[in-house]
Amino acid sequence: MSSTVGSFLQDLQNEDKGIKTAAIFAADGYEMPASTLMDILLMNDFKLVINTIAFDVQCPKKENPSDERAAEMEDMKSLVHRLFTVLHLEASQKRREQDLLEKIDHLKEQLHPLEQVKARLEAHSEAKTSGLQWAGLALLSAQGGALAWLTWWVYSWDIMEPVTYFITFANSMAFFAYFLVTRQDYTYSAVKSRQFLQFFHKKSKQQHFDVEQYNRLKEDLAKAKESLKRVRHSLYLRMHIGELNEKN
Repeated sequence: MSSTVGSFLQDLQNEDKGIKTAAIFAADGYEMPASTLMDILLMNDFKLVINTIAFDVQCPKKENPSDERAAEMEDMKSLVHRLFTVLHLEASQKRREQDLLEKIDHLKEQLHPLEQVKARLEAHSEAKTSGLQWAGLALLSAQGGALAWLTWWVYSWDIMEPVTYFITFANSMAFFAYFLVTRQDYTYSAVKSRQFLQFFHKKSKQQHFDVEQYNRLKEDLAKAKESLKRVRHSLYLRMHIGELNEKN
């Protein structure tokens, strides 16, 4: 079997989307490295931990090996992997945890001044967007008042009826033109979001705020936090398996 423990665990997660984390531990509580071959893994019993549930897996013992030399080599490989796990894995995970914490702190330091600038830009864009909305309401109110004045004081409804019809038709054409240009339905929330982004990016260029750099730092921070979460979960599982072995 040329597949590895890492590929086996990845296949499990691909088959069942409910599996968030999966790990394999030897009977003595040490996590098997992802590079361990499956044929070496199946030489001894092990624990399969899915999310927070541990399953004891008992492997059938090989009887009457056809090649004693091959069996000795497999034992040697298993011993080497076990020694690597005992001597390096936990220390490597702790070093990885420390490196991730330092990376997260460094990313937060870089993001702090950008977050302040972004907050000011968002406040400015929100104020302009809100002002534009109130201006639209004022324009519609003025239009309604003008139509009412022309209908009841200047002309009559017989004259103003076709005028209001063509105004309504012109509004429909404007809404359809908006859809053709933006490929979005004309809804108040969509228009507000679009206008907010236009104000934000325009002001960002004026303030020399690098949006791409900010987004890249945010993505790196999210990835680092996710990696830290996985490392800490693995350390927690190792501790949990060790406590179970002590109780047994």
